[in-house]
Amino acid sequence: MSDLKLEKRVMALFFFLGLLFFAGNSLMAVTDPVECNYALTAKEMLESGDYLSPRIFGHYWYDKPAFFYWEIMLGYSIFGMTEFAARFFSAVFALLTAFLAYAFARRLYDERTGIYAALILGTSLIYFCLAKLIITDMALMFFFSAIMVFFYLGWQTGQRKLYYACYAFAGLAVLTKGPIGILLPGFVMVVYLLSRRKAGELLRLHWPLGILIFLVTGGSWYYAMYGLHGEDFLHTFLGIHNYLRATVSEHPKDNVWYYYLAIFFLGFLPWSPLFLRELWKKCRIYGKRSLAALYEDPALSFLALWAVLVTGFYQCMATKYPTYSFPAFFPLAILTAYLLRERGRLVYRLAVGTGVVYLLLIYLAAVPFFGQRSGKAMSRLLMEHARAEDLVVSYGNYATSIVLYRSAPMYYLKDRAAIERDVPKPGDLSWNAKNVMEHISFEKLPVEQDFYVVCAKNNRKELLGRLPVADMEELGEDRKNVLLRLRLAGPAHSAEYTRSR
Repeated sequence: MSDLKLEKRVMALFFFLGLLFFAGNSLMAVTDPVECNYALTAKEMLESGDYLSPRIFGHYWYDKPAFFYWEIMLGYSIFGMTEFAARFFSAVFALLTAFLAYAFARRLYDERTGIYAALILGTSLIYFCLAKLIITDMALMFFFSAIMVFFYLGWQTGQRKLYYACYAFAGLAVLTKGPIGILLPGFVMVVYLLSRRKAGELLRLHWPLGILIFLVTGGSWYYAMYGLHGEDFLHTFLGIHNYLRATVSEHPKDNVWYYYLAIFFLGFLPWSPLFLRELWKKCRIYGKRSLAALYEDPALSFLALWAVLVTGFYQCMATKYPTYSFPAFFPLAILTAYLLRERGRLVYRLAVGTGVVYLLLIYLAAVPFFGQRSGKAMSRLLMEHARAEDLVVSYGNYATSIVLYRSAPMYYLKDRAAIERDVPKPGDLSWNAKNVMEHISFEKLPVEQDFYVVCAKNNRKELLGRLPVADMEELGEDRKNVLLRLRLAGPAHSAEYTRSR
C-alpha cells in the first residue's frame, strides 16, 4: 500500500469516526440523573472562579476529581454553556483513544490490523454511546489505555524511559477517576510480568523519577484539596465514593455473576458475536494447546490478560455500573481486529453499516430520548412564568437539569423526617452523601404567597391532598412532571405531624 493511499485511508477512517462522535451533540439535551451533575458542577466552578474545588448547589462536591470538570469548563469557555460544549471533550477523547488503538495495533502487527482495531473500537455500541455522554469514562479510557500501551512498549523495546509516560498518564487517570486510575493498571502490569516470569522488570521501572512525575501530575490536586478541606475531603472522596462503592452495593439488583459478561456481549455489538465465533474457531484448531499458543505470543497474552483482569476485577466489586469494565474494550478491539485481519471486506462493510445506523439513531431516537430524560423543557416553562428569585420546589422527582438550564435554585420538598434521614451528616459513611441538593420541608412553605411546584404526575393527587390550597394554576407539563403555581391558605404540615394530631 503506497504512503499516499495509506494516508487517505487513515484520514477517511478518522473523518468517519469523528462524524459519529460529534454528530447531533448540539441537539442532545443534558439528561438526569448523571450527566447534569457533571455539567452543573463545571458550570458552578466556572461561575464561582474556583477552579480547584468541585461544587454543586453551592456546596463542595467530592464525587470525582477535578480533571473531567476542567474539560467541561474548557468546553464552556470555548463554545459557551451549551450541550455541544459539555459533550465536546468526550468526543475528543473518543477520537484520541481510537487513534491510540490504531497506532498500538499497527505497532504490534501491521497497518491493516491498526485500521481494523480503530474501526471496531469506534463502532462498538458502548464506545459510541460514551463518546457522546457527559461522564468521565471516555477520558479515563484514554489515560488507562495509554498507561498500558506505554508500559508494554517500554518493556518490549527496552526503552524504559517510556515508563515515564506511564507515570504521567497514571497521574491523569487518578485525576480523572480516583485511585483506581493507578491501582487497576498497576495490578494488570504486575500480573502480566509475573505470568511472563519477568518479575525483575518491576525493579527497572524508574521508580524515583516516575513517582515524582505521578505525584506532580496526579497528586498536586489532592494535596491542595486536603490543605483546603482537610478530613472532610478524605472522608467523602476516599471513604464514600471509593471505599463504599467497592464494599457496599449501590444497586444490589445488579449483583449477578454474569453482569459484565452481559455488558461485554451487548456493549461490544456488533462485534461480540464475530469475536466469539473467531475465538471458538481458534480454540478448535489449537485444542489443548490454545493457552500455550496464546502464551507464546506476548502481545496476545498481554491483551487477553488486560481484558480478563479488568472485567474480573470489577465483577468482584460490590457496586456495578455498565461503564466500569469499559477499559477492557480497548484490548478486545485489537484482539478482534487480529482475529478478523483476513476478513477486511466484512470489517469495512459492518463498520460502515453500523455507522449509518448510528447516525440515523442519533437524530431519530437519541435526540428525542435525551429530551425526554432532561428537565430542559420544564426549565423553559419555569423561565416563562417564574422569576429567578421566586421559590420553586420539586416534589416526587427532583431533576438537577432544571437547575442547570434555569440557573436558579430549586428545593426538594420532603417530610421533615425524610430530610433528617436523607441529608448527609458529618462523618456518616453512607450514600446520603449524594443528597446535596437544597431541601425544604412542608412546614416552611410560604403562606398567602405564590410559589411554584414541579410535581411528578404520579404524585400530584398526593401533594394537593396534603396542602391547604387557596389558589392553584396548572402552567404546563413535560413527560414526567407538571408545573403548578400554588398559594396556600394556611401552613402546611409534614405527614407525620398530621398523623400525630
